[in-house]
Parts: sequence; structure tokens; C-alpha cells
Amino acid sequence: MTVNFPQLRAFLAVVDAGGFSAAAAELGMSQSAVSHAVASLEREMAGPLLVRAAPVRTTALGERILPHARSALSAVRSVAEIAADSEGTMTGSVRLAATPTVCQGLLPGLLRHWRESRPRVTVRVFEGDSAEVEEWLENGTADAAVLIDPPPGPGVRLAVDGYRALLPRDHPLADEPVVDIGDLADDDFLISPGGCEARVRALHDVAGLRLTPAHRVRDLATLISMVQAGLGVTVLSEVSRSLIPSDLVLLPVTPRISRRLVLSGPRGRGWHPAVGPLAESAAAHLS
Repeated sequence: MTVNFPQLRAFLAVVDAGGFSAAAAELGMSQSAVSHAVASLEREMAGPLLVRAAPVRTTALGERILPHARSALSAVRSVAEIAADSEGTMTGSVRLAATPTVCQGLLPGLLRHWRESRPRVTVRVFEGDSAEVEEWLENGTADAAVLIDPPPGPGVRLAVDGYRALLPRDHPLADEPVVDIGDLADDDFLISPGGCEARVRALHDVAGLRLTPAHRVRDLATLISMVQAGLGVTVLSEVSRSLIPSDLVLLPVTPRISRRLVLSGPRGRGWHPAVGPLAESAAAHLS
């Protein structure tokens, strides 16, 4: 059996992109070349690896080799990046996963900073909820992730992110320096199930209050728009501040709680060589 890097790279690109044409565009190859590479890998494996549907999905055999293919590709990339770094010419692509609030509130500035400080390294962003981000990091879909309150271990802390009450500017509490969560008990409360719900519930628990959301909204932009429309109030993290329009206010809330945002590579296996330098550069930029 002879399995090579181009075969694995094409297979993973098709899986991640969801199709052959998208994978071809991602790799800068023709669609026929991608199809040929995947087909040759399937011949070596003596069975189909993909179901040619829309979107493409893995067969049982494809699912079995997927984590090994990711590990092999990551190892090859790491060797190449180490060689490039030793020459002071590190290049390549880092796949970074993060939650919507981090993607929208923190990453735009960091991406601009990295583009200027590490112009040869491309950072590609994958947005998902906390569970998806952690899964992508561990299964190799992402090379790095901004984790929220991870257990002690490797990683670089980017920020300690506090929580704030989001209110319309004409709300009776909008001019207060600090808002007690109990003072919002008479307002309809909006919450994002895939975002900060666990910490918002903890905030209510500490205050001895029961959280009974009037609306549950997944999308952050929708959540903000609903507060604008006067449909309720919510609690967001401080990193969301840059997204808040002028007719809303983001005020400190008590009891005070916060979360740690940590940029990390995967646990239990080697990091992409560019992740450490990117993390340290980000921490210095944000400090």
C-alpha cells in the first residue's frame, strides 16, 4: 500500500469543504485533480471513503481513517513549518476555532494584527458554539481554538472577560454605573442557548434568582436586534462591546462573574508550530 500526502490532503479538503469543487478552490487545484487524488486513495484503501452527495460525507471506512489522516497531515505540516521557522520564513495556514462572541468581538482586531506581524501565516476562522469548538480542536478540524475557562494546561490567556447587562438607552437603569441582576427581574430576559447561558444562569444562581427566559435566540446579531426593538434585556460578555449600537448600553452587572479566554492548541498531541507564536503575539497585543 502506498498512501501519500496529496491523497490525504485532497480527502480532508473534500470532507471539510463539503464537496469536490469547493475543495478544489481551497487547494488551488482543478476539480478533476482532486477527484483523481481521492479516487487513488480509495483504491489504496480498497473501498469507498466518501458518499458523493450534497454535501459529501464520509463512509464508515472514511470515518475510521479520518482522524489518522488529520494527524498525518498535521505532522507533515508541522515539519514543514518548523523548517520554515528555522529560516525565519514561516508560512502556512492555521485553522482557528472560536465562539460567535469571540469571532465577532475579539478576532477582527487580532486577525489584522497577525496579518501585519506574521504576513506569511494565514489564519482561517471556524465559528461554532463552545462544544463544537472543543470538538474541532480535539479531532483535528482546527489547529487552535480560543477556549473559554479551560482546565489548567498549555495555552496563552488572551483576556479575562467580564459580563455586562445590555439595555436600551431609554431603559430606567441605563444611566446607572452598575446594574444588579435582581433589578432586571421585571424585564423580559433574552438568552442565547449556544453562548453564555451557563454563566448567565450561574449569575442568577449566585443572586438567588430563577432564570426564566422569554426568548431563546442562537444568533448574537438577532439577540442584539431584539434588545434594540424593546423586546427584552440580556447579559453579554465584555468582548461584545464593539458590536453594540449607539442606542444600547452595556453596563457592569452584579454579582460580578467573568470568564478566561485562552488561545490553545490541542491537548495530547503536538501543536502546529505557528500557534504558539500567534498566541504570544496576541497576548502582547491585547495587554
